[in-house]
Amino acid sequence: MLLLRRVALALGLAYALLCGAVHQRYREMLYPAPAEDGGMLPPSVREITLTAADGAPVHVLETRPRRFRWMVVYFHGNGEVIGSHVDLAGDLAQRGLATTLVEYRGYGRSAASGHPTEEGLYADATAALDHLLKEGIGPDRIALWGFSLGTGVAAEMAARGRGARLLLEAPYTSIPDVARHLHPWIPAGWAIDDRFDTLRKAKSIQVPTFILHGDRDGVIPASMPERLRGVLAESRLVEIQGGDHADLLAREGEWLWNAVTDFFTHGISPIIRQWSPTGRVR
Repeated sequence: MLLLRRVALALGLAYALLCGAVHQRYREMLYPAPAEDGGMLPPSVREITLTAADGAPVHVLETRPRRFRWMVVYFHGNGEVIGSHVDLAGDLAQRGLATTLVEYRGYGRSAASGHPTEEGLYADATAALDHLLKEGIGPDRIALWGFSLGTGVAAEMAARGRGARLLLEAPYTSIPDVARHLHPWIPAGWAIDDRFDTLRKAKSIQVPTFILHGDRDGVIPASMPERLRGVLAESRLVEIQGGDHADLLAREGEWLWNAVTDFFTHGISPIIRQWSPTGRVR
């Protein structure tokens, strides 16, 4: 019996030390910032340096067609940089949509701006939106688009009333929920401070929301976007059959691009009319 108690004590101590290590170092896993900045920019893309409320430099890339109604503000995933999405901005420009790609502190062109945190990413996003407001582009002309990690940033900005459209591509309910899904042994509620709790703030989001998810996503289970759809006031969920975490636009091609463009310009109604052999609209 004494031996069993010692073994149990040793295992408990080891688990506590492991959990403590996760708490100390989870940001290294949550924000695996690439070292590169995306390389040279085409002449159609303008780089702008802003300043967040806490003094951190914020770098954004902008593409503006000669005439546009909507500005798409894009928040990328945790393993990307804004330079990776210059082609996306170009595709949107061809469809008459302007784009602002927001870099996170600690990433790419903002690598020297400090370490990424939840509040830091919100501050970076706010700086970009404040800049657009000064340029005469207010929330009524802003479409917020987040991918993966960026869905939490986009949702926070929508909850603050900073946009009139919200596109969530591969969204989660919260970061602790994702951690529990991928690593059930982690006490995520205690170990992770950066929560990005989209489900909690969903009721305060009152703008049309397009949720995009793949039914073979290996990171975010289908139950998470489904729960978000059930809480958001005005939303549609398009589930791409065979779609993984990061291949939805490439897999669906023109049909999905048309649906995204129509959503930004006309709201939810066009998504109801759209259909694809590999997409389910709910």
